[in-house]
Amino acid sequence: MVQDADVIILGAGAAGVAAARRLSGAGLSVTILEALPRSGGRAYTSLAAGLRLDLGCGWLHSADRNPWTEIAVEAGLSVDRSPPAWGTQFRNLGFSPPEQQAARGAYTAWYQRISERSPESDSASDALEDGEWTGYIEALSGFTSGDGLERISVRDYLSYDEASSHIDYRIREGYGTLVSSAIPAKAELFLATPVEAVSVADRKVGLTTAFGTINAERVVVTCSTNILAGDTIRWPSGLDPWRNAAASLPLGYNEKLFLEVSGSSPFEAETLVLGDPRDARTGAYYIRPFGWPVIECFLGGASAKEAVDAGPDIAFAGAIGELAHLFGFEVRNNLRPLVCSNWTSTPSVGGAYSHALPGQSDARRQLARSFDGRIFFAGEATDPRDFSTAHGAFQSGLRAADEVLSSVHA
Repeated sequence: MVQDADVIILGAGAAGVAAARRLSGAGLSVTILEALPRSGGRAYTSLAAGLRLDLGCGWLHSADRNPWTEIAVEAGLSVDRSPPAWGTQFRNLGFSPPEQQAARGAYTAWYQRISERSPESDSASDALEDGEWTGYIEALSGFTSGDGLERISVRDYLSYDEASSHIDYRIREGYGTLVSSAIPAKAELFLATPVEAVSVADRKVGLTTAFGTINAERVVVTCSTNILAGDTIRWPSGLDPWRNAAASLPLGYNEKLFLEVSGSSPFEAETLVLGDPRDARTGAYYIRPFGWPVIECFLGGASAKEAVDAGPDIAFAGAIGELAHLFGFEVRNNLRPLVCSNWTSTPSVGGAYSHALPGQSDARRQLARSFDGRIFFAGEATDPRDFSTAHGAFQSGLRAADEVLSSVHA
Protein backbone atom coordinates (compact mmCIF):
# COMPACT_ATOMS: atom_id res chain seq x y z
CA MET A 1 0.00 0.00 0.00
CA VAL A 2 1.16 3.54 -0.74
CA GLN A 3 2.50 5.20 2.41
CA ASP A 4 1.35 8.75 1.88
CA ALA A 5 -0.75 10.96 -0.36
CA ASP A 6 -1.84 14.58 -0.55
CA VAL A 7 -5.42 13.56 0.22
CA ILE A 8 -7.00 10.30 1.33
CA ILE A 9 -10.69 9.78 0.74
CA LEU A 10 -12.64 7.32 2.88
CA GLY A 11 -15.26 5.75 0.66
CA ALA A 12 -15.71 5.25 -3.09
CA GLY A 13 -19.37 6.21 -3.20
CA ALA A 14 -20.90 9.25 -4.87
CA ALA A 15 -19.34 11.74 -2.44
CA GLY A 16 -15.90 10.16 -2.61
CA VAL A 17 -16.01 10.00 -6.39
CA ALA A 18 -16.96 13.68 -6.63
CA ALA A 19 -14.17 14.72 -4.26
CA ALA A 20 -11.65 12.60 -6.15
CA ARG A 21 -12.64 14.14 -9.47
CA ARG A 22 -12.23 17.68 -8.17
CA LEU A 23 -8.99 17.07 -6.27
CA SER A 24 -7.21 14.97 -8.88
CA GLY A 25 -8.26 17.52 -11.49
CA ALA A 26 -6.51 20.16 -9.40
CA GLY A 27 -3.26 18.19 -9.50
CA LEU A 28 -3.30 16.64 -6.03
CA SER A 29 -2.41 12.99 -5.46
CA VAL A 30 -5.55 11.19 -4.27
CA THR A 31 -5.94 7.79 -2.65
CA ILE A 32 -9.39 6.27 -2.09
CA LEU A 33 -9.90 3.59 0.56
CA GLU A 34 -13.10 1.57 0.18
CA ALA A 35 -14.21 -1.10 2.66
CA LEU A 36 -16.39 -2.94 0.14
CA PRO A 37 -14.91 -5.13 -2.61
CA ARG A 38 -16.49 -2.80 -5.16
CA SER A 39 -16.89 0.92 -5.75
CA GLY A 40 -20.13 2.91 -5.79
CA GLY A 41 -21.11 2.79 -2.13
CA ARG A 42 -24.89 2.89 -1.79
CA ALA A 43 -25.12 3.13 -5.58
CA TYR A 44 -24.86 -0.55 -6.46
CA THR A 45 -25.88 -2.15 -9.74
CA SER A 46 -26.08 -5.92 -9.48
CA LEU A 47 -25.98 -8.21 -12.51
CA ALA A 48 -28.74 -10.82 -12.16
CA ALA A 49 -30.49 -12.88 -14.83
CA GLY A 50 -28.52 -10.88 -17.40
CA LEU A 51 -30.03 -7.60 -16.15
CA ARG A 52 -28.43 -4.63 -14.42
CA LEU A 53 -30.53 -4.06 -11.32
CA ASP A 54 -30.00 -1.21 -8.88
CA LEU A 55 -30.04 -2.48 -5.31
CA GLY A 56 -29.30 1.00 -4.02
CA CYS A 57 -30.31 4.36 -5.48
CA GLY A 58 -32.01 3.92 -8.81
CA TRP A 59 -33.48 7.27 -9.87
CA LEU A 60 -31.87 10.54 -10.87
CA HIS A 61 -33.97 12.69 -8.54
CA SER A 62 -34.29 16.37 -9.43
CA ALA A 63 -32.81 15.21 -12.71
CA ASP A 64 -32.99 18.65 -14.33
CA ARG A 65 -30.37 19.93 -11.86
CA ASN A 66 -28.76 16.63 -10.88
CA PRO A 67 -25.05 16.67 -11.88
CA TRP A 68 -25.14 12.90 -12.47
CA THR A 69 -27.49 13.49 -15.42
CA GLU A 70 -24.82 15.38 -17.34
CA ILE A 71 -22.13 12.91 -16.29
CA ALA A 72 -24.27 10.04 -17.58
CA VAL A 73 -24.79 11.73 -20.93
CA GLU A 74 -21.07 12.48 -21.24
CA ALA A 75 -20.30 8.83 -20.46
CA GLY A 76 -22.64 7.67 -23.21
CA LEU A 77 -25.05 5.94 -20.84
CA SER A 78 -28.75 5.65 -21.63
CA VAL A 79 -30.78 8.22 -19.69
CA ASP A 80 -34.48 7.36 -19.69
CA ARG A 81 -36.62 10.47 -19.29
CA SER A 82 -40.05 8.84 -19.27
CA PRO A 83 -42.09 9.67 -16.15
CA PRO A 84 -42.19 7.09 -13.37
CA ALA A 85 -45.34 5.19 -12.45
CA TRP A 86 -45.27 6.47 -8.86
CA GLY A 87 -48.59 7.57 -7.44
CA THR A 88 -50.57 5.11 -9.55
CA GLN A 89 -52.25 1.80 -8.74
CA PHE A 90 -52.42 -0.64 -11.65
CA ARG A 91 -56.06 -1.30 -12.51
CA ASN A 92 -56.97 0.11 -9.09
CA LEU A 93 -56.26 -3.31 -7.60
CA GLY A 94 -57.08 -3.31 -3.89
CA PHE A 95 -57.23 0.48 -3.96
CA SER A 96 -60.34 1.93 -5.58
CA PRO A 97 -60.38 5.44 -7.05
CA PRO A 98 -62.43 6.83 -4.14
CA GLU A 99 -59.98 5.24 -1.70
CA GLN A 100 -57.02 6.68 -3.59
CA GLN A 101 -58.61 10.11 -3.48
CA ALA A 102 -59.26 9.80 0.26
CA ALA A 103 -55.73 8.58 0.98
CA ARG A 104 -54.12 11.36 -1.01
CA GLY A 105 -56.43 13.85 0.64
CA ALA A 106 -55.30 12.65 4.07
CA TYR A 107 -51.65 12.99 3.05
CA THR A 108 -52.25 16.47 1.61
CA ALA A 109 -53.98 17.58 4.82
CA TRP A 110 -51.07 16.27 6.91
CA TYR A 111 -48.57 18.03 4.65
CA GLN A 112 -50.48 21.30 4.93
CA ARG A 113 -50.43 21.02 8.70
CA ILE A 114 -46.65 20.57 8.86
CA SER A 115 -46.13 23.34 6.29
CA GLU A 116 -48.43 25.93 7.82
CA ARG A 117 -48.17 25.23 11.54
CA SER A 118 -45.26 22.97 12.21
CA PRO A 119 -45.57 21.21 15.58
CA GLU A 120 -43.42 22.71 18.31
CA SER A 121 -41.85 19.30 18.85
CA ASP A 122 -40.63 19.24 15.21
CA SER A 123 -41.87 15.63 15.13
CA ALA A 124 -43.78 14.78 11.97
CA SER A 125 -46.03 12.36 13.85
CA ASP A 126 -47.44 15.17 15.99
CA ALA A 127 -49.22 16.54 12.91
CA LEU A 128 -51.02 13.24 12.30
CA GLU A 129 -54.73 12.92 12.96
CA ASP A 130 -56.34 9.58 13.66
CA GLY A 131 -58.03 8.18 10.60
CA GLU A 132 -58.29 5.37 8.12
CA TRP A 133 -55.21 6.47 6.16
CA THR A 134 -52.65 6.91 8.91
CA GLY A 135 -50.96 3.71 7.75
CA TYR A 136 -50.76 5.09 4.22
CA ILE A 137 -48.99 8.25 5.40
CA GLU A 138 -46.64 6.19 7.56
CA ALA A 139 -45.86 3.92 4.59
CA LEU A 140 -44.89 6.96 2.50
CA SER A 141 -42.64 8.10 5.35
CA GLY A 142 -40.99 4.68 5.29
CA PHE A 143 -40.35 4.89 1.55
CA THR A 144 -38.98 8.45 1.64
CA SER A 145 -37.18 8.53 4.99
CA GLY A 146 -36.84 4.91 6.07
CA ASP A 147 -38.39 5.48 9.48
CA GLY A 148 -41.62 6.25 11.31
CA LEU A 149 -42.92 9.80 11.47
CA GLU A 150 -42.24 10.03 15.21
CA ARG A 151 -38.51 9.99 14.35
CA ILE A 152 -38.67 12.47 11.46
CA SER A 153 -37.87 16.18 11.77
CA VAL A 154 -40.50 18.32 10.07
CA ARG A 155 -37.94 21.00 9.21
CA ASP A 156 -35.69 18.41 7.63
CA TYR A 157 -38.54 16.79 5.68
CA LEU A 158 -39.71 20.13 4.29
CA SER A 159 -36.17 21.22 3.33
CA TYR A 160 -35.83 18.25 0.99
CA ASP A 161 -39.33 18.48 -0.43
CA GLU A 162 -39.14 22.20 -1.10
CA ALA A 163 -35.80 21.80 -2.91
CA SER A 164 -36.88 18.88 -5.10
CA SER A 165 -37.87 19.58 -8.69
CA HIS A 166 -39.83 16.29 -8.71
CA ILE A 167 -38.30 15.39 -12.07
CA ASP A 168 -36.92 11.86 -12.08
CA TYR A 169 -34.95 9.98 -14.74
CA ARG A 170 -33.36 6.53 -14.83
CA ILE A 171 -30.19 5.07 -16.27
CA ARG A 172 -30.72 1.83 -18.14
CA GLU A 173 -27.20 0.62 -17.32
CA GLY A 174 -27.75 1.39 -13.63
CA TYR A 175 -26.98 4.23 -11.22
CA GLY A 176 -24.26 2.15 -9.60
CA THR A 177 -22.66 1.63 -13.00
CA LEU A 178 -22.63 5.39 -13.50
CA VAL A 179 -21.05 6.21 -10.13
CA SER A 180 -18.37 3.55 -10.41
CA SER A 181 -17.47 4.55 -13.96
CA ALA A 182 -16.94 8.18 -12.87
CA ILE A 183 -13.89 7.47 -10.69
CA PRO A 184 -10.98 9.48 -12.14
CA ALA A 185 -8.11 7.45 -13.60
CA LYS A 186 -5.54 9.49 -11.68
CA ALA A 187 -6.96 8.47 -8.29
CA GLU A 188 -5.46 5.39 -6.64
CA LEU A 189 -8.29 3.12 -5.50
CA PHE A 190 -7.95 0.37 -2.88
CA LEU A 191 -11.02 -1.88 -2.59
CA ALA A 192 -11.74 -4.28 0.28
CA THR A 193 -9.64 -2.01 2.51
CA PRO A 194 -11.67 -1.05 5.57
CA VAL A 195 -10.20 1.57 7.86
CA GLU A 196 -9.88 0.36 11.44
CA ALA A 197 -8.73 3.57 13.14
CA VAL A 198 -8.14 7.26 12.46
CA SER A 199 -5.49 9.23 14.34
CA VAL A 200 -4.29 12.83 14.25
CA ALA A 201 -0.74 13.80 15.18
CA ASP A 202 2.09 16.03 13.96
CA ARG A 203 -0.07 17.67 11.32
CA LYS A 204 -0.73 14.27 9.77
CA VAL A 205 -3.82 12.09 9.70
CA GLY A 206 -3.13 8.38 9.98
CA LEU A 207 -5.51 5.72 8.74
CA THR A 208 -4.94 2.22 10.06
CA THR A 209 -5.94 -0.72 7.87
CA ALA A 210 -5.25 -4.45 7.93
CA PHE A 211 -2.58 -3.76 5.30
CA GLY A 212 -0.77 -1.07 7.25
CA THR A 213 -1.12 2.61 8.06
CA ILE A 214 -1.35 5.28 5.41
CA ASN A 215 -0.77 8.96 6.21
CA ALA A 216 -1.93 12.16 4.59
CA GLU A 217 -2.02 15.84 5.38
CA ARG A 218 -5.74 15.91 4.63
CA VAL A 219 -8.53 13.35 4.69
CA VAL A 220 -12.07 13.49 3.28
CA VAL A 221 -14.47 11.30 5.27
CA THR A 222 -17.54 10.12 3.36
CA CYS A 223 -18.61 7.33 5.74
CA SER A 224 -22.30 6.90 6.49
CA THR A 225 -23.60 8.49 9.68
CA ASN A 226 -24.12 5.10 11.32
CA ILE A 227 -20.44 4.27 10.75
CA LEU A 228 -19.26 7.67 11.96
CA ALA A 229 -21.41 7.45 15.10
CA GLY A 230 -20.65 3.77 15.72
CA ASP A 231 -17.59 1.76 16.70
CA THR A 232 -16.65 0.07 13.42
CA ILE A 233 -13.83 2.63 13.17
CA ARG A 234 -11.89 4.01 16.15
CA TRP A 235 -12.10 7.79 15.91
CA PRO A 236 -10.02 10.38 17.78
CA SER A 237 -11.83 12.05 20.69
CA GLY A 238 -11.56 15.40 18.93
CA LEU A 239 -14.21 14.22 16.50
CA ASP A 240 -16.82 13.59 19.21
CA PRO A 241 -18.88 16.65 18.17
CA TRP A 242 -19.03 15.30 14.61
CA ARG A 243 -19.96 11.85 15.86
CA ASN A 244 -22.72 13.36 17.99
CA ALA A 245 -24.05 15.19 14.94
CA ALA A 246 -23.98 11.94 12.97
CA ALA A 247 -25.98 10.20 15.71
CA SER A 248 -28.70 12.81 15.20
CA LEU A 249 -28.84 11.86 11.51
CA PRO A 250 -29.36 8.07 11.60
CA LEU A 251 -29.82 5.93 8.52
CA GLY A 252 -33.33 4.64 7.92
CA TYR A 253 -34.41 1.17 6.89
CA ASN A 254 -34.84 0.69 3.14
CA GLU A 255 -34.27 -2.50 1.20
CA LYS A 256 -35.00 -3.77 -2.30
CA LEU A 257 -36.05 -7.19 -3.53
CA PHE A 258 -36.25 -8.25 -7.15
CA LEU A 259 -38.59 -10.99 -8.29
CA GLU A 260 -38.14 -12.65 -11.67
CA VAL A 261 -41.29 -12.95 -13.77
CA SER A 262 -41.76 -15.96 -16.04
CA GLY A 263 -44.52 -17.28 -18.28
CA SER A 264 -47.80 -15.61 -19.14
CA SER A 265 -48.82 -13.25 -16.36
CA PRO A 266 -50.98 -10.16 -15.72
CA PHE A 267 -47.90 -8.04 -14.97
CA GLU A 268 -47.76 -5.14 -17.42
CA ALA A 269 -44.58 -3.15 -18.01
CA GLU A 270 -44.00 0.16 -16.25
CA THR A 271 -46.86 -0.15 -13.77
CA LEU A 272 -46.94 0.03 -9.99
CA VAL A 273 -49.00 -1.20 -7.06
CA LEU A 274 -48.98 -0.72 -3.32
CA GLY A 275 -49.52 -4.02 -1.57
CA ASP A 276 -51.84 -2.74 1.17
CA PRO A 277 -52.28 1.05 1.22
CA ARG A 278 -53.68 0.95 4.77
CA ASP A 279 -50.65 -0.81 6.24
CA ALA A 280 -47.46 1.07 7.16
CA ARG A 281 -45.59 -2.21 6.52
CA THR A 282 -46.65 -2.53 2.89
CA GLY A 283 -44.27 -2.85 -0.02
CA ALA A 284 -44.34 -0.83 -3.24
CA TYR A 285 -43.97 -2.91 -6.40
CA TYR A 286 -42.60 -1.44 -9.61
CA ILE A 287 -43.61 -3.93 -12.28
CA ARG A 288 -41.35 -4.77 -15.21
CA PRO A 289 -39.17 -1.63 -15.34
CA PHE A 290 -37.84 -1.05 -18.86
CA GLY A 291 -40.07 -3.95 -19.86
CA TRP A 292 -37.71 -6.37 -18.14
CA PRO A 293 -39.09 -9.62 -16.65
CA VAL A 294 -38.69 -8.48 -13.04
CA ILE A 295 -40.66 -6.78 -10.29
CA GLU A 296 -38.76 -4.32 -8.12
CA CYS A 297 -40.05 -4.56 -4.56
CA PHE A 298 -39.27 -1.52 -2.42
CA LEU A 299 -39.51 -1.81 1.35
CA GLY A 300 -39.20 1.16 3.67
CA GLY A 301 -39.37 1.81 7.39
CA ALA A 302 -41.31 -0.89 9.23
CA SER A 303 -41.47 -3.25 6.23
CA ALA A 304 -37.72 -3.03 5.61
CA LYS A 305 -36.92 -3.56 9.29
CA GLU A 306 -39.12 -6.65 9.35
CA ALA A 307 -37.33 -7.95 6.26
CA VAL A 308 -33.94 -7.42 7.89
CA ASP A 309 -35.04 -9.10 11.12
CA ALA A 310 -36.78 -12.06 9.43
CA GLY A 311 -34.29 -12.66 6.63
CA PRO A 312 -34.56 -12.72 2.83
CA ASP A 313 -36.66 -15.88 2.52
CA ILE A 314 -39.44 -14.42 4.67
CA ALA A 315 -39.14 -11.05 2.92
CA PHE A 316 -39.51 -12.63 -0.52
CA ALA A 317 -42.46 -14.71 0.70
CA GLY A 318 -44.15 -11.57 2.03
CA ALA A 319 -43.69 -9.71 -1.26
CA ILE A 320 -45.06 -12.62 -3.28
CA GLY A 321 -47.97 -12.86 -0.86
CA GLU A 322 -48.92 -9.20 -1.31
CA LEU A 323 -48.76 -9.53 -5.10
CA ALA A 324 -50.80 -12.74 -5.05
CA HIS A 325 -53.44 -11.02 -2.93
CA LEU A 326 -53.83 -8.35 -5.62
CA PHE A 327 -53.30 -10.33 -8.83
CA GLY A 328 -54.56 -13.76 -7.81
CA PHE A 329 -53.05 -16.84 -6.22
CA GLU A 330 -51.92 -18.27 -9.56
CA VAL A 331 -49.26 -15.55 -10.05
CA ARG A 332 -47.16 -17.38 -7.46
CA ASN A 333 -46.24 -19.70 -10.32
CA ASN A 334 -44.84 -16.73 -12.26
CA LEU A 335 -42.61 -15.31 -9.53
CA ARG A 336 -39.18 -16.38 -8.36
CA PRO A 337 -36.86 -14.65 -5.86
CA LEU A 338 -33.93 -13.19 -7.77
CA VAL A 339 -31.73 -10.83 -5.73
CA CYS A 340 -32.07 -8.55 -2.72
CA SER A 341 -30.20 -5.82 -0.88
CA ASN A 342 -28.97 -5.94 2.69
CA TRP A 343 -27.91 -2.39 3.51
CA THR A 344 -28.73 -2.54 7.19
CA SER A 345 -26.46 -5.53 7.78
CA THR A 346 -23.60 -4.32 5.57
CA PRO A 347 -20.86 -3.56 8.12
CA SER A 348 -19.41 -0.57 6.27
CA VAL A 349 -22.82 1.04 5.64
CA GLY A 350 -25.34 0.14 8.33
CA GLY A 351 -28.56 1.36 6.71
CA ALA A 352 -30.10 3.22 3.80
CA TYR A 353 -29.92 7.02 3.90
CA SER A 354 -30.06 9.66 6.59
CA HIS A 355 -32.95 11.51 8.18
CA ALA A 356 -32.77 14.09 10.95
CA LEU A 357 -34.37 13.26 14.27
CA PRO A 358 -36.89 15.84 15.56
CA GLY A 359 -35.15 19.06 16.51
CA GLN A 360 -31.88 17.96 14.90
CA SER A 361 -32.00 19.26 11.33
CA ASP A 362 -29.10 21.66 12.06
CA ALA A 363 -26.89 18.60 12.62
CA ARG A 364 -26.35 18.43 8.84
CA ARG A 365 -24.46 21.71 8.86
CA GLN A 366 -22.59 20.73 12.01
CA LEU A 367 -21.48 17.48 10.38
CA ALA A 368 -20.31 19.33 7.26
CA ARG A 369 -17.74 21.42 9.18
CA SER A 370 -14.07 20.56 8.76
CA PHE A 371 -11.82 19.56 11.66
CA ASP A 372 -8.57 21.46 12.18
CA GLY A 373 -8.11 22.04 8.44
CA ARG A 374 -7.17 18.37 8.11
CA ILE A 375 -10.32 16.26 8.18
CA PHE A 376 -13.21 17.19 5.90
CA PHE A 377 -16.65 15.63 5.84
CA ALA A 378 -18.85 14.76 2.88
CA GLY A 379 -21.72 12.40 2.12
CA GLU A 380 -25.44 12.75 1.57
CA ALA A 381 -26.07 13.46 5.26
CA THR A 382 -24.02 16.67 5.08
CA ASP A 383 -26.14 18.26 2.36
CA PRO A 384 -28.84 20.51 3.90
CA ARG A 385 -31.43 19.98 1.17
CA ASP A 386 -30.53 17.05 -1.11
CA PHE A 387 -29.70 14.55 1.62
CA SER A 388 -30.65 10.91 0.97
CA THR A 389 -29.66 11.22 -2.70
CA ALA A 390 -26.61 10.46 -4.83
CA HIS A 391 -26.63 13.99 -6.20
CA GLY A 392 -26.65 15.40 -2.67
CA ALA A 393 -23.66 13.18 -1.95
CA PHE A 394 -21.93 14.35 -5.15
CA GLN A 395 -22.47 18.02 -4.28
CA SER A 396 -21.11 17.43 -0.79
CA GLY A 397 -18.00 15.81 -2.26
CA LEU A 398 -17.35 18.86 -4.40
CA ARG A 399 -17.89 21.13 -1.39
CA ALA A 400 -15.44 19.16 0.76
CA ALA A 401 -12.89 19.07 -2.07
CA ASP A 402 -13.10 22.85 -2.45
CA GLU A 403 -12.51 23.20 1.28
CA VAL A 404 -9.43 21.02 0.94
CA LEU A 405 -8.12 23.14 -1.93
CA SER A 406 -8.74 26.34 0.04
CA SER A 407 -6.75 24.94 2.96
CA VAL A 408 -3.90 23.93 0.65
CA HIS A 409 -3.66 27.41 -0.81
CA ALA A 410 -4.22 29.30 2.46
